[in-house]
Amino acid sequence: MSDNLFTMFPGQGSQRAGMAAHLLRDHPHTAGRVLAHAQQATGLPLMELCSTAAAGELEPTEIAQPAIVATSLAVYQVLHEETGFVPGAVAGHSLGEYTALVVGGVLAADDALRLVRRRGELMAGVSQRVSGAMAALMGLAPERIDEICAEASALGVVEVANYNEAGQTVVSGQDGAVAEAMRLALEAGAERAVPLKVSAPFHCSLMRVIEDEFAAELARVTFRSLRLPVYSSVTGTLVRDGAHARDLLRRQLAGPVRWVDVLAGAAQTVPDGYLEVGPGRVLSGFAKRTAPGADVRSTNDARRITTLLRDLSQEITTAAAA
Repeated sequence: MSDNLFTMFPGQGSQRAGMAAHLLRDHPHTAGRVLAHAQQATGLPLMELCSTAAAGELEPTEIAQPAIVATSLAVYQVLHEETGFVPGAVAGHSLGEYTALVVGGVLAADDALRLVRRRGELMAGVSQRVSGAMAALMGLAPERIDEICAEASALGVVEVANYNEAGQTVVSGQDGAVAEAMRLALEAGAERAVPLKVSAPFHCSLMRVIEDEFAAELARVTFRSLRLPVYSSVTGTLVRDGAHARDLLRRQLAGPVRWVDVLAGAAQTVPDGYLEVGPGRVLSGFAKRTAPGADVRSTNDARRITTLLRDLSQEITTAAAA
């Protein structure tokens, strides 16, 4: 049933040129309203950035973060207003946790957008002070990569940034230490070690320098009670309340993304399937490989959204008549 879908919101890296162009074309009233509000909240030209800007204009983290959240919110609002869809539970991958908290009733959309713009600015500042890198290591157990990071840390900071799935773990830290972790991983039998195109070493202790300043931003925002279950990518477990959500967003800056644990919890809570809402299909891929045979849907393009709107309308109508 559609109301028992585990709904996932993507993080940084899912941006692409024209990612909201089809939304503005096919759903101008709803998507246009959401993006116009996002533009006003952030002071960024998000209508243009999310529809006609070149890919390079979306690369800076201080631009990518609000653009992804705005697009994801626009997609969700289209689904909600046109079908009445409400998820069974939600989660967001790193940045996507802000979108999840909006849908979960914890954050107002304007507050979330202002926070992610400031988050992006602070992270960009770290990249100007620290020479860092990230890499995806494939084909080794997460426990083995923990050991590799411990060994490579003799050359500097290198830590697990993302526990994405059983066969993919991302590491983050200083250039030399990350390169050493990649070498050790390949030596240990990893299938691949791929450097990521990122502007800063996200989700590692190098980000702690901005925690206090961002905590002050979080303190100025109202965090409400949950309207539906929200899984945190910081702990992999349910967010307890608004105060807990605020603390988790602070901890998220320097802590790893525990997506493996999020999907494990989802499998027990919302068994009817997974839905990725926003640009990209990375989270859909994780879900498919983690839960083979599960119903996994995404909203990456106009065709998928049209199909999903039809299916959700049919499922919700059938459920109401039962």
